Amino acid sequence: MQNKNEKQSSPKQGHEQGRYQKQYGGGIQKQPLPPAFVSRMQGMLGAEFSSFMESYEKESAYGLRYNPLKTDREQFERSAGEFLLSGIPWADEGYECRRGLHPGKHVLHEAGAYYIQDPSAMSAVGALAPQQGERILDLCAAPGGKTTQIAGKLHGNGLLVSNEIVPARARILSQNVERFGIRNCVVCNEEPSMLAEYFPCFFHRILVDSPCSGEGMFRKDENARAEWSEERVIRCAERQLSILECADRMLIPGGMLVYATCTFAPMEDEGVIVRFLRNHPEYELAELPFYEGMEHGRPEWAASYGGVPDFDMSSEAAGMHLEHCRRLFPHKLNGEGHFVAGLYKRKEKKSVQGSIRYADDSSYPQVRQTKKKDSLALWEQFARGSLLNVPEGVVVTFGSQLYLVPPDMRDFGNLKVERAGLHLGEHKKERFEPAHALARALCDKDVVQSRALSFVEAERYIRGGTIMADPGLRGWVLMTYEGYALGWGKASGGQIKNHYPKGLRIMG
Repeated sequence: MQNKNEKQSSPKQGHEQGRYQKQYGGGIQKQPLPPAFVSRMQGMLGAEFSSFMESYEKESAYGLRYNPLKTDREQFERSAGEFLLSGIPWADEGYECRRGLHPGKHVLHEAGAYYIQDPSAMSAVGALAPQQGERILDLCAAPGGKTTQIAGKLHGNGLLVSNEIVPARARILSQNVERFGIRNCVVCNEEPSMLAEYFPCFFHRILVDSPCSGEGMFRKDENARAEWSEERVIRCAERQLSILECADRMLIPGGMLVYATCTFAPMEDEGVIVRFLRNHPEYELAELPFYEGMEHGRPEWAASYGGVPDFDMSSEAAGMHLEHCRRLFPHKLNGEGHFVAGLYKRKEKKSVQGSIRYADDSSYPQVRQTKKKDSLALWEQFARGSLLNVPEGVVVTFGSQLYLVPPDMRDFGNLKVERAGLHLGEHKKERFEPAHALARALCDKDVVQSRALSFVEAERYIRGGTIMADPGLRGWVLMTYEGYALGWGKASGGQIKNHYPKGLRIMG
């Protein structure tokens, strides 16, 4: 049945849709744009439709963010200037990136100096505005772009819990947390409903970068085009609403919930926001920062295309302020399609945090106390001999592995945890072997011994090669390139044995 707010397409409009589908639907891509998607976008955009379709003939946007945990703007521009174009207004650490130079294959990328990310995707964390010392949840976090951006804002102060429901993607998320040298992040692999049971009224800010139909990625991702359907949009909207319900249970009164998608579909954007606000009058939409090229949220699209045909444009729209949301279109700026909404939870809402037990060194009865004492003693021996600045926090053991758990983290209990914080290392027989993650969280000023590598040496190191050293150098050495930590080596007899993880080595 036709939505009462939709206008029926004329024969002329249908002809134009076919023309644009033929001209722009394939372009340099093999997979055409879905006809139903094209039809809806023409109805939504009207006079802007041709410009929108022409954007599919252009190359997708390309950007990167530098890592504030490892560098500052001045140092980064000196070391990575060949990759950089202009800055990105809504991301302090972001740059548009030159094409054809392959920054993902550079030593600096392996060192965690930057994260390659679509410029539009950087807007959600700007809306979240994390503050140092807060407890933050990134609920749908893989592969880690927004988690690493949040961590840069926290700068090690506070707690970041990053969750991904798919195990393989949770491992990728964990690897990016490690590469960035993040100390205060716990990576979970859980259902949002399980987290909601575990963290009642716990977080100051929550980011829901929700799984969606992916329409905003059509320019760069043929799979997103092939998998799209109108039924998928409907399913995504229902799942998105259920995820927001879980997020609400974990947010403190006075907290901020940011909802983001990479789709144009109003059913997944304004429509989800309308339905959530109807169920939760204690929330209000925050007016997010507005930058050139951005668009306001569209209340009329909620009524016409958002799956809420009874939406009252005269009173309900005025009260909800959907115009406070932000839309990013590829024909308006150098980025892919995104939608961002900020939901503020009023403080008058009565909510009880519940009984929270925080992690400490007695939280893990499965580890024998004698072995735990041995492991801690070996860690302390290593720290005294190799580190000038010892990371602070609660050291816990998982079998032979030692982790530094962020101070605000509650007891893990039965949570499925991919990374419990900063991995310090492993108790192997009667010795301690420092973890690669620990190296990534340090710099040359934190260690007794470091070895600065040339570009050629750095490339040899990340391929597993041996590095020459001063004959007097012995023991654990932090390997660095232009001030960025790459990993560990162990010096003996004028050589440094390579301890860069075999699974991360670049072959060829």
